[in-house]
Amino acid sequence: MGRAMALLFAREGARVGINYAHSREAAEQVVEQIRADGGTAIAIGADVADDKQVRAMVARVDAELGGLDFLVNNAGWSTVIPHANLEALTDEIWDRTLNTNLRGAFYCTRAAVPLLKQRPGTAIVNIASVAGQTGFGSSIAYAASKGAMVTMTKSFARSLAPEIRVNAISPGAVHTRFANWPDSTFEQAAHVTPLQRIATVEEVAAAVLFFCADATSITGEILTIDGGLTQLGRAR
Repeated sequence: MGRAMALLFAREGARVGINYAHSREAAEQVVEQIRADGGTAIAIGADVADDKQVRAMVARVDAELGGLDFLVNNAGWSTVIPHANLEALTDEIWDRTLNTNLRGAFYCTRAAVPLLKQRPGTAIVNIASVAGQTGFGSSIAYAASKGAMVTMTKSFARSLAPEIRVNAISPGAVHTRFANWPDSTFEQAAHVTPLQRIATVEEVAAAVLFFCADATSITGEILTIDGGLTQLGRAR
């Protein structure tokens, strides 16, 4: 999803800063593609769960890209653990899940706010998950982290208004490498949705662009993108 967002924003004329923690090669490939198409992009290695690294990343964005208009909190981590297997949900998994998915979004937002307040029409988009609404998902810790992100989105929407709009996207199943789900999981997810398909990464990216560039009167909103499954239930 991050790749699709970066490419879409670059096509729309944005100068893009791409954060990575471990996938340096993949991030640099996206930068090369954007530059080959005439755009501007940089890749920045930083662990979003480390406040010092986050602040350094935001400072580099300011120095090399000339400020900040939009922040997308897309970093995430999870591993598949059956919800009934409580003993498998170790402290290490809890810490890594919450530090990346929740604390990381807080650190990035806190570091970005001073830059965002310097310009009109700025926005933050958090990438949550339907797991935060339904309690399903790869693990209980993951669902809890995304539910907390939804709440934090609303808190920031209140506290940062009127200068900065804050919204969230809650995707359902989207075919990516995340959590190493097998292909059968996505096939089953598509089958039970009213639309009989799952969202693409490009559709998620388009929703993020809408919240950043066009939704100038919307804040505190959580947009679910899951083929209607959460709102309408399983297909007949």
